[in-house]
Amino acid sequence: MSTRARRTASFPKVVIERDTDTEESSDEEVEEEVENDVVESEEEEIIEDQKVKDNGGSDKKGKTPITISLKKVCKVCKRTGHQAGFQGATYIDCPMKPCFLCKLPGHTTNTCPHRVAMEFGVIPASRKRMHNPFDYVFERQVRHGVSSIKPAFVIPNEVNCAVIRYHSRRVTCLEFHPTNNNLLLSGDKKGQLGVWDFGKVYEKTVYGNIHKALLNNMKFGPANDGTVYTASSDGTVSCTDLETGLSTTLMDLNPNGWQGRNSWKMLYGMDLNAEKGLVLVADSFGFLHMVDARANSKIGDPVLIHKKGTKVVGLHCNPLQPDFLLSCGNDHFARIWDMRRLEAESCLHELPHKRVVNSAYFSPLSGSKIVTTSIDNRIRVWDSIFGNLDTPSREIVHSHDFNRHLTPFRAEWDPKDPSESLVVIGRYISENYNGAALHPIDFIDISTGQLVSEVMDPNITTISPVNKLHPRDDVLATGSSRSLFIWRPMEKSQMVQEKEKSKILVCDRKNSKKFGDESDDDDDSGDGFSSKKGKNLKHKKPNLVITPSKSSKKKKP
Repeated sequence: MSTRARRTASFPKVVIERDTDTEESSDEEVEEEVENDVVESEEEEIIEDQKVKDNGGSDKKGKTPITISLKKVCKVCKRTGHQAGFQGATYIDCPMKPCFLCKLPGHTTNTCPHRVAMEFGVIPASRKRMHNPFDYVFERQVRHGVSSIKPAFVIPNEVNCAVIRYHSRRVTCLEFHPTNNNLLLSGDKKGQLGVWDFGKVYEKTVYGNIHKALLNNMKFGPANDGTVYTASSDGTVSCTDLETGLSTTLMDLNPNGWQGRNSWKMLYGMDLNAEKGLVLVADSFGFLHMVDARANSKIGDPVLIHKKGTKVVGLHCNPLQPDFLLSCGNDHFARIWDMRRLEAESCLHELPHKRVVNSAYFSPLSGSKIVTTSIDNRIRVWDSIFGNLDTPSREIVHSHDFNRHLTPFRAEWDPKDPSESLVVIGRYISENYNGAALHPIDFIDISTGQLVSEVMDPNITTISPVNKLHPRDDVLATGSSRSLFIWRPMEKSQMVQEKEKSKILVCDRKNSKKFGDESDDDDDSGDGFSSKKGKNLKHKKPNLVITPSKSSKKKKP
């Protein structure tokens, strides 16, 4: 019986490259080939199949040699000799790219002068009068209601209560109730509307039948504080009764359903003109629509207020003169309009920006100032709408250049500040706080560009792009990923906790994690640098800080 000869399998040739090999080699062609073949990876060891350009490089049986590269390469520029990314809790910039913060070359983010001092290069507001007729009218009719002496800022810097994983998708907008001080409304990416009484913590409701897509904006009715108007990416404007949860569709821009990307209209910017009883909404094609809040029906024809085909992401009516409308969009402009003669290309003034404008707001008391947020990491301030609007009064460099998988960052006024100089905005770049990478919430004095305060909590490791200051109380509401947080000043927070312990409510107890480890099932998982991707990992239940003080008590969810 003849023995069968076993065929020996031929394996491809394995080539190992190291850092020392590249240092000793002086062949430029080899270096170029290595640079093109190296791909970005979170590990330092990169394994890749090398493509053979000609048949002579392969063996007789067509096997392609495999190159195992152990060289350390930069994740940003794909070059060797340096690395970029997180080193512990500190992010290292690529020296071959401009500064991520100020967008200027010559230095990295860690050494950027704007990061050392936010007021670097900012010209403080002038106290001199312009001595023109508009300034005279403003001083006579409006200035008496604005304090000439800047009071001390009251900063909510302690987490008083929270609802963890309240929404099923990331939070997109927040709004306080106009009469009930403890009622907070929130919208999310799924189109749900949440109603939370943070005074009682456990009283919460989520209405899931309001919209079918992102709930981008909401406003309370001018005559009835029990109804709220919402605008969504499904192209509808709805009026919802907060008691019953019943919703009425006032306008639908897509009555025939999905007809393709080029025809689907989404609604973003929204505001109310209380004097005329109008609900103003703007779509993703540059048009402004008007809905009669009394008749609950659409009126008039849409008006093109921004470049055709671009999103109008923000609308705001002047608090003293509601006929003045401020809009902003993706065409790199913010525009001021007069509602009494509203038509295409009839804006009163254009405020140019270098990139997309996320938000634009009049000042809450006098309506004479304008603050805008653009994704070029700039907060622009105009001190007077009666002065020169060609250039902003000052530009403040701030880190908020990131919109993918995140709700856009917006600088929001403090409605209680009589000097109209305090804004709040979340920060994108993380900071190293005792070994943890945290994304603080910044309070900025826009009259000087100085950072008044940065607040953070060690349990909140996600980014907080949605922030809203209470119109009557010293309270800050924050939407971070799917969770809601209520901040109060430290002194007041401790006084309240002596009477009644603050509570933190966890809605989903199946996967107990730290606040910053939550993530959506879809592409919303990019809410923080420290969020983990991939397989579900087992975590021990963390101790949640209930009383933020030196002798704080801890309670498990």
